Amino acid sequence: MKYNEIGKTGMRVSNLGFGASSLGGVFHSIREEEGIRAVHVAVDNGINFIDVSPYYGHLKAETVLGKALKEIPRDKYYLSTKVGRSGKDGVNTWDYSAKRAVESVYESMERLNVDYIDLINVHDIEFQAGMEGGLQKIVDETLPALYTLKEKGVVGHVGITDLQLENLKWVVEQSNHSQLTNHHSPVESILNFCHYCLNDTRLADFLGFFEQQGVGVINASPLSMGLLSSRGTPDWHPAPKDLKDACSKAAAFCQQQGYPIEKLAIQFSTSLNPRIATTLFSSANPANVLKNIEYVNEPMDEQLVEEVQRIIGDQLYVTWKNT
Repeated sequence: MKYNEIGKTGMRVSNLGFGASSLGGVFHSIREEEGIRAVHVAVDNGINFIDVSPYYGHLKAETVLGKALKEIPRDKYYLSTKVGRSGKDGVNTWDYSAKRAVESVYESMERLNVDYIDLINVHDIEFQAGMEGGLQKIVDETLPALYTLKEKGVVGHVGITDLQLENLKWVVEQSNHSQLTNHHSPVESILNFCHYCLNDTRLADFLGFFEQQGVGVINASPLSMGLLSSRGTPDWHPAPKDLKDACSKAAAFCQQQGYPIEKLAIQFSTSLNPRIATTLFSSANPANVLKNIEYVNEPMDEQLVEEVQRIIGDQLYVTWKNT
C-alpha cells in the first residue's frame, strides 16, 4: 500500500480508501456482521482512510460503520463524512444551510461513535446548484459554517464532493477568492467519482487546476458504479445502454484472459496518477475487501488496459455510427 497526502492537509492516506456506502445497502442488501468485519479487514491490511455519508442507506451506513469503529483505535484511520444530502424513512433530503450543516456533523459523530471528524465534505453540491442561492450558498454559508467547527476542533479539514467537475472548480475558485473577505473558507479537498476509471479519465483534465489551488483530490468508484464489473450495473445506474453494452463486452474479454475487469479497474485507478491521493472502493464483503487490497499490490497489465479501452471505444463508435 502506498500513502499520499491529501493536498496540504497533512493527512497521509492509503492510495486505496474504504468507501462505506455499501454498508448502507446502496448496491445490494448486506449482512451487518459481514459489513463490520469488512471494515476491520480494510484497516488491518493497510487502509487508513474511510469515507461515509448520512445519505448512504439513509443513515444506515454511518450506523453500521460506527459499530465497527467502536472496536478500532482512533489513530488507525482518518474519517470522512458529509453534510447537505441525507434521507430518512425512504425520503431523500437536501439542506445546505449553515444550521443544518452544523447539526448534521454532530449527529454523524454520534452515529459514528467518534468525537472528531478528520474531513467533512459538502455532499453533491450539484443539488444546491438547482436550489435558491445556487452554488454561491455553498461558498457564503455552508463552507463558513463548517469552518466554525474547524476552529472549534470538531473537524479537521473541509472539502466538497460532486459528480460534475465544473461545479467543483467553480466553488474552489469562489471560496479561494473569499480570502479577500471575512469569510475565508477555502476548499481543502474535492471528491469526484466515475471520472478516473478505465472508461472515463476526465478528472485528469482538472488535476493541474486543483494542484495549483492547493486542493487535494479524492477519486471514487473505480468500477464506475458497477459498469466495470462482471456483475454489471444496478437498475438505477444512469449510464446509457450503449456504454453499458461496451463495458459488458470489455468485462467478457477480461474474463476470457483470466484477468477480472474489477482487478484491472482497481489497478488503473490507483496506480497511474500520483496527484490523486486516494481512490475509494466500496464493499461490505470481507473477502472482496482483501481481494481489492491484493490487486493494488500487484503489477498491472498495461497492454490489457489498452485493449480494454480500445474495446470500449470501438463499441461506442459503432453504436454512434449506426444512430
